[in-house]
Amino acid sequence: MIIGLSLLLIGEGYFGYQLHNLSERQEHLKKDYADMNNINLGLFSIDQWHDKVQHIINHQAKTLNISAKEKKELQKEIEGVIIALINKAEALVTKPEKKSIRGKLVKFAVKNFVNTDTIKKQVPGIAKGIIKKIDNPNNKKQLSKMALKELDKFEQTEVIDSILTANAIAIGKVYKKYNVTSTEQLNQKIKAELKHIETATYTYCTAMLICIVVVLALWWIFRKRKALHAILFIMSLLFAFILLGVGLTASMIEVDARINALDFVLLGQHITFQDQVLFFQSKSILDVVIILVNGTAIDSILVGVLILVFSILFPIMKLSSTGIHLLGKKSLAENKIIKYFAFQSGKWSMADVIVIAILMAYIGLNGLLENQLHQLNVPATSLTLLSTHNTALQPGYIIFIAFVLFGLILSTILKFITPNDAS
Repeated sequence: MIIGLSLLLIGEGYFGYQLHNLSERQEHLKKDYADMNNINLGLFSIDQWHDKVQHIINHQAKTLNISAKEKKELQKEIEGVIIALINKAEALVTKPEKKSIRGKLVKFAVKNFVNTDTIKKQVPGIAKGIIKKIDNPNNKKQLSKMALKELDKFEQTEVIDSILTANAIAIGKVYKKYNVTSTEQLNQKIKAELKHIETATYTYCTAMLICIVVVLALWWIFRKRKALHAILFIMSLLFAFILLGVGLTASMIEVDARINALDFVLLGQHITFQDQVLFFQSKSILDVVIILVNGTAIDSILVGVLILVFSILFPIMKLSSTGIHLLGKKSLAENKIIKYFAFQSGKWSMADVIVIAILMAYIGLNGLLENQLHQLNVPATSLTLLSTHNTALQPGYIIFIAFVLFGLILSTILKFITPNDAS
């Protein structure tokens, strides 16, 4: 019995260790993915906009083709503008208030040497010349260069340069870490590894639960063999401690909100942003406790201490006390503190409350995110925005539930097998 349960316990420990490591690895991968696909490096990134606008400018300059109908309409517009300028110039130099000698000379020169009607007759030819220059391939290239030069001037400021430099350094570190050269390669690599981790994580989680089921099955099989009860119970406590350790340290919930796709038209060209992460967090109970206790606000510290006491210390004391009560001397087993933690602390322990609270928080947060992000979804001819969220409970939550239920079962078993007073 001892050898068999020890082997099963080693297996449980191995599965829990692997689950813990995979949970940490998954959190790091998703954090890097969220950082590299964050909206600040996408939709709100100057680099991204520079590349997209540069592409639009080059495309528009190269494909600027004016049809015969458009040329005719454009010529009318240009002729109207030129004639309006001529009329305005003529009105300025011939207006009555020009009383000075210089003004009279200018007026005399315009009336005698400048024939505005002749100039107006040349307007159609001037308009055609302007259109011809616009449609010239060399001028299109020059226009593209001028636009790109102005775009570069916009970026050449100290603040923008510092932001671009900081982003480039951060991105370079992540590329080096994963041995990639682009965000696309990084995303593909992370997604492939995450898929493998997810499968392995749930496999180890299932294996841990199977071990617990085997232990409970042994209790049922040997329920009448009192000589084996002590061994079974102590080994069961070790299984419970492993469940508690993994349940406290493995990720329990992930909050992931993102813009799945954003598409709109600018100067006749589609601009698309995909997988823009708005928010990502992955936390275990222990992570939450550490964050709250290290906070500066008294209320957050108080909440952290309460979670620490009722969800970590109380379960540990409860499991330890059940073992002491069963195997310890009668004087120690009958100790009020030991008996309290062994039989009565369950109603004060917040472990089961935490399980329900996390579940309710998940449901509430899930609904809140779904509602808020749904309001962002804008299907239209000029703009399409599709948001999504990948908020999900993690295997750590399942393991913690298993610990709570297993602990309750062990407390019930102890009442039936204890040789001491359990009242």
